[in-house]
Amino acid sequence: MTLQAIKWENGKLEILDQILLPAISRYIPVKGVEDGWKVINNMQVRGAPAIAIVGCLSLATEIRNEEYMDKKSLRRDIEGKLNYLVSARPTAVNMKIAADELIQLANKLSKDETVNVIEMKERFIAAIEAMLEKDIADNKAIGDYGAQEILKNVSGDNFVRILTHCNTGSLATAEHAYCSETRPYNQGARLTAYELVYEDVPATLICDDMVAALMKSRNISAVVVGADRVAANGDTANKIGTYQIAIVAKYHNVPFYVAAPRTSIDFTIPNGDHIVIEERPEREMTHINDQRIAAPGIQCWNPAFDVTPASLIKGIITEVGVYRPEDLIQLKNYENS
Repeated sequence: MTLQAIKWENGKLEILDQILLPAISRYIPVKGVEDGWKVINNMQVRGAPAIAIVGCLSLATEIRNEEYMDKKSLRRDIEGKLNYLVSARPTAVNMKIAADELIQLANKLSKDETVNVIEMKERFIAAIEAMLEKDIADNKAIGDYGAQEILKNVSGDNFVRILTHCNTGSLATAEHAYCSETRPYNQGARLTAYELVYEDVPATLICDDMVAALMKSRNISAVVVGADRVAANGDTANKIGTYQIAIVAKYHNVPFYVAAPRTSIDFTIPNGDHIVIEERPEREMTHINDQRIAAPGIQCWNPAFDVTPASLIKGIITEVGVYRPEDLIQLKNYENS
């Protein structure tokens, strides 16, 4: 049975609490926007597409149980709460794009005189539910395109070895997956490793500082990472540590891929210099399970993401195909067609 991180049924939302993994597998209810903001900000749910889905479903849960006197008050409530959800983790662009699209929908329904307030609420919730269905289909398509791309470039012993950083999700290509621990939050050790074991994928966990040695001693087929935001030129923000892996991959002639849905591509920013990088609390670095591991009094710098230049990226794997960074403009034209 495939691991289900988000459960949505009959207007009730539950998420697999990623903070507790791998020791405890527990689903927690998300009863409204405030809960949605907290689980996103606290990283109980993570990954840019999942952040958008959970944020929007938390809004659907809340407005489903509210009674509105008129469409104007419903539209105002939708806009305010979506903008609040965007603030939970600002680097992840998917939530912002979803919020903008849903606000446009709310404005359109509000102006449509043939739609009453009850119908407006029903159609708005249906649009959010369709986002969840599309996300599942998009993830499968990204896996298929990624598999085709990597397999056609496999050489040597024809044994596919994939390295990933942070919690990217699975690509169907992997004969053997290597996952880095992803300090300081350890998403790789806690989450990716948990998923790989759950899905019975042969895998090996490595420390973050072992990547260069791994590429030197093993025939790594490709690096595949996710993305929280991709700029128009292909510069990509992903979990801190991704940039240095891309540099090492370039040195060892290992193709470096970014797997992300089109919603992660932000055509409003020209390059990675314009991506706002979230900084996390220093406690994530200084403590593990409430046990201090760093010297008291030391200053900390804890950016959650870094930006990998497009020049280090061989391809961006989307749900509609694999694109070189310089060809991303085709996706913008695709969306406008």
